[in-house]
Amino acid sequence: MKAFLNLIRWQNLLIVILTMVLMRYAVLGPVIGKIGVILLNMGTGEEIPMVLRFPWYDFMLLVAATVFITAGGYVINDYFDIKTDLINKGKVIVGTKIPRRQAMMWHNILNFAGVSAGFYISWKAGYIWLGTLFLVVSGLLYFYSASYKRQFLIGNIIVAILTAMVPLLVVFYEWPALYKYYTINAIALPKINFIFYWVGGFALFAFLTTLTREIIKDIEDFEGDVAYGRNTVPVVIGVLSAKVVSVSLIIITVALLYLTWYFFINDTITLIYLSAAIVLPLLYVIYKVVISNNRQQLHSASSAMKIVMLTGILYSVVVKVILTWNLF
Repeated sequence: MKAFLNLIRWQNLLIVILTMVLMRYAVLGPVIGKIGVILLNMGTGEEIPMVLRFPWYDFMLLVAATVFITAGGYVINDYFDIKTDLINKGKVIVGTKIPRRQAMMWHNILNFAGVSAGFYISWKAGYIWLGTLFLVVSGLLYFYSASYKRQFLIGNIIVAILTAMVPLLVVFYEWPALYKYYTINAIALPKINFIFYWVGGFALFAFLTTLTREIIKDIEDFEGDVAYGRNTVPVVIGVLSAKVVSVSLIIITVALLYLTWYFFINDTITLIYLSAAIVLPLLYVIYKVVISNNRQQLHSASSAMKIVMLTGILYSVVVKVILTWNLF
C-alpha cells in the first residue's frame, strides 16, 4: 500500500484536492456572495447574495475525476522513467516494488475512472462535451511521459498548462450552473464573467511556478537526461542558460504579483502576505539556483518552489478573510 501511495504521489494529490476546494469555497463563494440579486419567487424585491449553484456532490465527483486522472499520470510517468530515475534518484518503484504490468493496469483503471466521472458530471452540468477535456488530458499525460517530456520545452509547458487547469476546472463547472439558475430565477442576471479573472489569477500563478519548477527539476536531472538523449532545456541550451531562464521566470512572476496587487487589489493584508509568504521564498529559490553546483542544492530550490506553490494556493484563505470581513 505504501509503495502504491508513493507511486501516485499522494501528497501532490492532496494539494490538488486542497486547490479545488479552496477555489470553490474560499474564492468563488465569497466573491459571488458580494453580488446581490432579486429572485422572482421572493416577492419582496429585496436583494440577496448570490450563492454557489453547482451541487456539492457533483463538485466532489469533479475533484475525484481530477485526482484519478492526475494519479494515472504519475503512474505512467514512473513506468516510462525507470532508466533515468535509476541514474537521477538511484531508486524506482515500478519494476521493483510494483511490477510493470501491475503499474500499467493501475494506470488504465485510474484513467477509466477519471474519464468516466468527467463525462458523467459534464452530462449532469448539461455540457457533456466538457467530458472530452478529461479524455484529452489523460492522453496528454500518457504522451507526455512517453514522448513530450523528452522534447525541448514542450513537456514543461504541457505540465504547466495542466497544473493551471486544476483551479480553472472549478469555475468551468460553476459558471454554467450559476448562469442557468439565475437566468431563470432572477429578475436580472448580474455580470459574473469576472469570476474567471479571480480564478485565472491563481491559474496563471500555477502555470508560471510550475514551469519554473519543471526547468529546475530538469537541471537537477541533467545527468540522467543526457545519458538517455532527452532534449530537455538544460541539455539543449546548457545548464547556465537554463538557470537564467528559471530565474527570469521567477522575476516575471514577482513582477506580475506586485502589478496585480497594485492595480486590482491594493490592500495591506495582501501586500504583507505576498511579500512574506511568496516573494521571500522565491528570492530564496533564486539564490539557491544561482549558487547551485550539485543536485542537493537544486533539490532544495525545487522543494522551495513547491512550498511557494502551496502558499500561493493558500492566499485563497486570505481572499476569503478579506471579503468576509470587508478588509479591503
